[in-house]
Amino acid sequence: MLDTLLRGQPAVVWYGDDFTGATDTLATVAQAGLRSLLFLDVPTEAQRAKAGPLQAIGIAGAARSLPPAAMAEVLAPVARFMAHSGAPVLHYKCCSTFDSAPHVGSIGAAVAALRGVAPASPAVIVGGQPNIGRFCAFGNLFAQAGPGGAVHRIDRHPTMRQHPVTPMDEADLRLHLAKQGLDDIRLLSTRQLELAGADTAALLRWMQAQEMKEAREGERPLPDALLIDLVHEAQLPQIGALLWARAQQSPLLAVGPSGVEQCLIAGWRQLGLLGDAPVANLLAPAQGPVLVLVGSLSPVSRQQMAASQQFDKREVDVGRLLAEESYLSACAAQLAQGLHEGRHMLAHTSRPDQVVDAAITAAVAQRSAQLVAETLRLLAAQGQPLRRLGIAGGDTSSLATQALGLWGLAFHSTLAPGVTLSVARSDDPRIDGLELMLKGGQMGDAQLFDRLVTGAG
Repeated sequence: MLDTLLRGQPAVVWYGDDFTGATDTLATVAQAGLRSLLFLDVPTEAQRAKAGPLQAIGIAGAARSLPPAAMAEVLAPVARFMAHSGAPVLHYKCCSTFDSAPHVGSIGAAVAALRGVAPASPAVIVGGQPNIGRFCAFGNLFAQAGPGGAVHRIDRHPTMRQHPVTPMDEADLRLHLAKQGLDDIRLLSTRQLELAGADTAALLRWMQAQEMKEAREGERPLPDALLIDLVHEAQLPQIGALLWARAQQSPLLAVGPSGVEQCLIAGWRQLGLLGDAPVANLLAPAQGPVLVLVGSLSPVSRQQMAASQQFDKREVDVGRLLAEESYLSACAAQLAQGLHEGRHMLAHTSRPDQVVDAAITAAVAQRSAQLVAETLRLLAAQGQPLRRLGIAGGDTSSLATQALGLWGLAFHSTLAPGVTLSVARSDDPRIDGLELMLKGGQMGDAQLFDRLVTGAG
């Protein structure tokens, strides 16, 4: 089994470039039965000791919202931790839509910062995650527009083509990532996967041939990356077996969504290294008032907000939130009062009057995070700590989680594909045990927020 093979070391260490994505990976490995924890920074020895032996270790970050120089700075300690972890697979977990740009959230910059953790092989990019409607075919990325929605090429996706910070104007991931410095990416296409079938050895020889070709030509010792198509779930064990076989030769740097772990888990099961998944947890109805903050401008999040019937809704004026400290305090007091009275409260930011750019988006997310933290502080001061919280918006989730002073998240349950409920770990007893849903803009069905109140059973 996996523990025997690993001799006490983790099988995979992942860094999530935002918190919502990092919790999706946590759900993936935890639901497969792996002992796992998501740390909110590179863990200290004391935190590792509290966590106990782990088969999968996550680190949640906010690299997706940073420029390349800042990414290099925050990823340096992550790289050191990965290199000393002993894990065969080291995963830079990016958004499943690969939305990134040369100036912010650059996946190329991340690979450059982490390349030293796996110097003997190129990075391996897994291009899809079918369970949430993300498909990579012949190097091109396709994404579903919300649960049950139509599938679009990513540069024609109604939301991602006009993302306010990182609009996706190129569907070919090789061309998209070349703008970020990964200009030599080889493709293992879905056609090649079909032809190879269960012959993992043949696929492994293909990978090794790509690496050796550059050395013979005398250009560079390795290509920048290998991109693997992923179109349907039947390919998961095939790709997972290939990744694991390559990782047994030397540490492997993987890039992509939680499809990386889904492949590994399917491959381990096929190889007899991992048993069947345990019975999943179900979310019970809330035992107290619930707070939700919608900081996402995504149409999916806005539809969820409009459909919710369990909440007392309050709009937060973005202009005033950015300009007036007293306004933030007043909003927090209003939310805390409603929660103190036993009402479920949903706060949602208004659309900014000015053109939305990266700086404004980051500033709104930061202030929204402070609003959540201040609301919870007021409740705790009244002797009524909040027990269940939901946050919609990738950047807002990352910053709010940091503002709450947590050091870790344990998996509790899944509310929808790509949407995880976690249990907070904190040295502050008023926060420790908080049930926390972090949700990216594109994730979840219309009734998602109401299920935080009513439960999922």
